[in-house]
Amino acid sequence: MKHKKKTTNTWAPPHCPNPSCLHHNNIEETWPFKKIGYFRRLQTPTRIQRFTCKTCKRSFSTQTFSSTYWQKHPDLDVSILMKTVGCMANRQIARDLKVSPETIDRHLSRIARHCMLFHNRMMQDLPPTPEVVVDGFESFEYSQYFPIHHHVAVDKETDFFLYFTDSELRRKGRMTDAQKRRRQDLELKLGRPDPKAIEKDMRELLEVVLNGTETATVFSDDHRAYPRSMRTLETKISHRITPGSQHRDKNNSLWVVNLLDLLIRHSSANHKRETIAWSKRRQSSAERLVILLVWRNYMKRRREKGRRSPTPAMELGLLGRPLEIKELFTERIFRGHCELPPRWSDYYDKIIETRALPRNRKHELSYGY
Repeated sequence: MKHKKKTTNTWAPPHCPNPSCLHHNNIEETWPFKKIGYFRRLQTPTRIQRFTCKTCKRSFSTQTFSSTYWQKHPDLDVSILMKTVGCMANRQIARDLKVSPETIDRHLSRIARHCMLFHNRMMQDLPPTPEVVVDGFESFEYSQYFPIHHHVAVDKETDFFLYFTDSELRRKGRMTDAQKRRRQDLELKLGRPDPKAIEKDMRELLEVVLNGTETATVFSDDHRAYPRSMRTLETKISHRITPGSQHRDKNNSLWVVNLLDLLIRHSSANHKRETIAWSKRRQSSAERLVILLVWRNYMKRRREKGRRSPTPAMELGLLGRPLEIKELFTERIFRGHCELPPRWSDYYDKIIETRALPRNRKHELSYGY
């Protein structure tokens, strides 16, 4: 039996899109709205129905509830997502799609915000994870004088990429005298990163991942800051330490997070060992990483050579099959319907600043998301 597609004549808005309206979150109850005509556009569908909320008087349309709301190139998102996790840099993607690099930057930020909301909505009913593997993935922003640390958490049994945070670091390692002087000049001008940043941000990571868990087992390497991060948590943690010098094969307790590190290096142009495509902003690095998180969890199968290998989300029972890319963008997810963790809320608002840049743009759109 064939089902007809919904048209604007039969479609009804599920809630008011105005976050300040009483009917924004009361999606189970009917709410007063009325049709107020339509407008035409060049993209398909060309006729878009318009509505108004009788309570707050906010006008909107069917397009307000679409993931391509306010986009001039709504057909680019699927291609950009796959090219991003396919290790293409922003300018390479722009040349391939014949658009400007600024268009790619805006779309990537938009896709990342959508992925944050999608992942958190999927995680809402997920029970706490009893065994978590954590690690720090090191990269840099702007230049090698500004290293960063992405803290990642993975479910040990399913490879499910749970959450991540980041920390600013001070440049370390072997340096020439000129490089040491350059680092000192930059620190005098811009300030020095918090020496306890790793401890604080790893604690925030574990607070989110272990929320509501009385006891848990955390696997990590022998980083000195990790035990200090766990001491003040309410969860009773059994900390299993694996030395970083141990051979990193499938018999290693940290295999799932080591595999994730390999995937990040392999699939992200900005994290290659030798690259000119490094992230100029820590914010951009986080946006690319959350896109990879959704791709890894919901689209990519756990084993590359296993044709019937499940995705991590399938292993957890969140999905029955791998998520199709177009299914990710079937509907707009409103931020008011999904609570983000504190750090991801900062990512969403784009308030993570890069010290070396005089201007850091924030996400301040009133109607876009």
